[in-house]
Amino acid sequence: MASTSAQRYARAIFELAREKGEIDAWSQRLQAVRAVLSEERARRVLSNPTIPPAQRLQVVDGLASRTLGKEGLNLAKLLVSARRVAAIDGIVEEFETLADAAAGRVRATATTAVELSPADTRRISKELTERLGKEVVLEVRVDPRIVGGMVLQFGDRVIDASVAGRLQRLRRRLVTA
Repeated sequence: MASTSAQRYARAIFELAREKGEIDAWSQRLQAVRAVLSEERARRVLSNPTIPPAQRLQVVDGLASRTLGKEGLNLAKLLVSARRVAAIDGIVEEFETLADAAAGRVRATATTAVELSPADTRRISKELTERLGKEVVLEVRVDPRIVGGMVLQFGDRVIDASVAGRLQRLRRRLVTA
């Protein structure tokens, strides 16, 4: 979950993007800002309070001037100046949540023990879209620890139909019996 400051930044950026009709453009821009600010060496320099702020801003100029565009560069500089570089992941996450809500989309994650075929992925996405009445953007993850079945997560709901989940529930029942 995004921090309160990340939520404030994301809402402000989202309102600006919505007013200008640039939600998709800002989504891409935020991904680019995250990529620049998350690079390990850059993060160490940009988050270091012993380096003077003017020097940190020069580093941002050197790293990002061509790739981020004017608005993205301004955001990167703002985050560096405010010592909020670490908030970029939360800002992107919250912005995507706001963009999805505005577009009537829901992001879902299906975790399976084995790789799903493209046909299975489309089927799951289609069924979720029909049940939720909203477009579903499905991300598929593989986690062999669930043994079999699937764990489906969307919004604040989790449906655990995995073998590992069933075994865990059975274990709890046996312990309490």
